[in-house]
Amino acid sequence: MKSHLISGSLSAVALLAAFPCHAAKKSTARPNILLIMADDMGYSDIGCYGGEIPTPNIDRLANRGLRFTQFYNCGRSCPTRASLLTGLYSHQAGVGAMSEDPELKEGEDPEHQGQHGYMGFLNRNCVTMAEVLRDAGYHTYMTGKWHVGMHGKEKWPLQRGFEHFYGILAGATSYLQPRGGRGLTLDNMNLPAPRPPYYTTDAFTDHAIGFLDEQTDDKPFFLYLAYNAPHWPLQAKDADIEKMAGRYAKGWQETREARRQRMVEMGLVNDEWGLAEWDSRTWDQLSEEQQDKSALRMSVYAAQVYCMDYNIGRVIDYLESKGKLDNTLIIFLSDNGACAEPYSETGFGTIADINNQQHWVQPSYGKPWAMVSNTPYRKYKRRAYEGGIAAPLIMSWPEQTHEFASQFRHNICHVTDLMATFIDVANATYPKTYHGGNDIIPLEGTSLIPAIGNPEKKLHEYIFGEHADNCYVRWNDWKAVRDEVTDKWELYFIPDDRTERHDLAAEKPEQLKHLVGKWEEWANTHHVFPKGTGGRDTRLTDTNN
Repeated sequence: MKSHLISGSLSAVALLAAFPCHAAKKSTARPNILLIMADDMGYSDIGCYGGEIPTPNIDRLANRGLRFTQFYNCGRSCPTRASLLTGLYSHQAGVGAMSEDPELKEGEDPEHQGQHGYMGFLNRNCVTMAEVLRDAGYHTYMTGKWHVGMHGKEKWPLQRGFEHFYGILAGATSYLQPRGGRGLTLDNMNLPAPRPPYYTTDAFTDHAIGFLDEQTDDKPFFLYLAYNAPHWPLQAKDADIEKMAGRYAKGWQETREARRQRMVEMGLVNDEWGLAEWDSRTWDQLSEEQQDKSALRMSVYAAQVYCMDYNIGRVIDYLESKGKLDNTLIIFLSDNGACAEPYSETGFGTIADINNQQHWVQPSYGKPWAMVSNTPYRKYKRRAYEGGIAAPLIMSWPEQTHEFASQFRHNICHVTDLMATFIDVANATYPKTYHGGNDIIPLEGTSLIPAIGNPEKKLHEYIFGEHADNCYVRWNDWKAVRDEVTDKWELYFIPDDRTERHDLAAEKPEQLKHLVGKWEEWANTHHVFPKGTGGRDTRLTDTNN
């Protein structure tokens, strides 16, 4: 690993504000910040959210911290990452659709319309967490998946505030041998394909710990550890696959119902919600060979999650060994719901493609397992139903969360809130201008810190979203959704029906009209133009279309 010797003076001590008066305050030093992102992982895949996959280290974070149950993202990888990094809605930051494609040259991607909201990379009217925190005296490191701009080094992590970066610029890569346009980058240098044995999850963790270990001063750090796991392709280490082997022979329905029951017992979901619609065959309709192959795909997926978990444990253990764990704010989340691509029962590729190092193939686990991963919610990645936009969020900061350890927080919150949270604890300043005088769009998020000691704290009145014609607005207990397939606004009362089984649009037309009107106001002020319209979609003014 390349050496990075970092020197600097001790940052000024800042008192933390906005904490409940009864929260613990063992240290007045600003905390280190560790942000861990999983890729395409479902709401219920990890143990502390009801899953059967062994995740003792993520569960450890939950046991020492808080689990948020109503945390929302942007429904897909690159919009969520743009929103996460900037504290803005993804269209404001320039990534309302997809990021730049590694298979195409700059300007060739047909999804990039040249409009502010759909440029495919972070624009210069936003600032990143790394830029804000570095200006506040933090060291800033990143390993893993970038996916918010790759054509031109001005879009790369080091040009957006990070001191060091190791990982991939693209949205997906081989776990075993990243190469070509999906290859590895160290700082501003493209690397050759690694020699086996190699595994991205391990390597991203190695470099994350390496960056921390090479720090020579006492300044706080911000580390963004963005795993590509468990995004396709299905590739896992043999030993991990063996540990997961046989766990999924019981099939989709039994696994899903067992997860739901655990979630009910935990208090994560209401029993009355039941399970969202199932839009595939049932397990007993498969042949024995089909069942074996499908179960194997899920075992490999589970192995990818399991590997990510024990690597997270390595980082936790490192921080603990250095006496830094108690004053490190750790956030763990997933970027969107589980991935059903290519929306078939078997997924991408064949069983023979699993762990193929010879060429770029993308075996995946299929739509039914994605619905299991998102238990009990509806649909999956890309869609604006709960299965697409609801994600686990864990906050662990032992010095501040120990009094409330292992509790749930049902406060409605959004991925934009993480920038505001980090500004809060770092005593940082969100700028009005940056990048040589460019006007910076005002911050959209709000700090999650008050929710540590106040479960009733209202963080948002409205939350909005649009991606690939999937639109939603959440207003307190109500949610309106316009799906890409039905092209019609639907209405749900979330406390009674978070699995979105009972559309109340016909019964509550005035309520729906209010929500759609608010969505349109947001769309017209946030650079939101559904794909292919070239401007405002006039159909949105009629809630019956």
